[in-house]
Amino acid sequence: MDIKSVSVIGAGQMGNGIAQVFAGADFEVRLYDISKDALDKGIATVIKNLDRAIARSTITEADKTRTLGNITPVTTLAECGTVDLVIEAATERETIKQAIFEDILPHIGKDTILTSNTSSISITRLASRTDRPERFMGLHFMNPVPIMQLVELIRGIATDDATYNAVNAVVEKIGKTSSTAEDFPAFIVNRILMPMINEAIYTLYEGVGNVQSIDTSLKLGANHPMGPLELADFIGLDTCLAIMNVLHDGLADTKYRPCPLLTKYVEAGWLGRKTKRGFYDYRGDFPVPTR
Repeated sequence: MDIKSVSVIGAGQMGNGIAQVFAGADFEVRLYDISKDALDKGIATVIKNLDRAIARSTITEADKTRTLGNITPVTTLAECGTVDLVIEAATERETIKQAIFEDILPHIGKDTILTSNTSSISITRLASRTDRPERFMGLHFMNPVPIMQLVELIRGIATDDATYNAVNAVVEKIGKTSSTAEDFPAFIVNRILMPMINEAIYTLYEGVGNVQSIDTSLKLGANHPMGPLELADFIGLDTCLAIMNVLHDGLADTKYRPCPLLTKYVEAGWLGRKTKRGFYDYRGDFPVPTR
């Protein structure tokens, strides 16, 4: 199947980046969000990203105009249906994702491929709630999408070869590199990354080190570009907690138990950069550790 048109469901942190890279590769893109404000904010983020790329001389003004011309903002799922590929990029909550797929089914063609950008939820289970489990798979981009090279491809138990090959070809067309993961909780990247972040939070919780010492130790001692607590704030602490809960529930191993301090921060609404407070306070000119 030659995929030329794409609908991205969700214009948030991941969705607008996915829309940008597809539009930049000359796919026809429809960007949907239930909130008009979120949709406007998503388009504004794409424009900001493109302006940064122009400043770095990696694209031209003509590239920016072409990319934006390939994106059509839409506010109904009915407008998302007549495409070759649907990419769901909504909040990391299974009930929300299931509702999106159920609502879009009446509007899509028989050959449309459905994918989810979920970072941890069972692809097989999501696919089973649709009318096309053989044409459903995981398409997990890394954040920030325009910069990060990797895309995880996850086959559900029913995903057929034609669907996998078509989606894999799309990843190549947008200039990304794919890795194939089996459909187990959190796949590859987050199966490894999130327990490390959770362990860093336990290290803070148990008083082994403060926020600054933990992040400095991993940046300078392990040559990580970001410390684990800084990275958790960037990802979103609610997302980190959701993935740890999927790991803990799905694998039934106590080593995946979310740190109580992570739960406490999420309960407080301190979710990281997006709420201006997490393990760092971002309300001033410079991030300040909160512990």
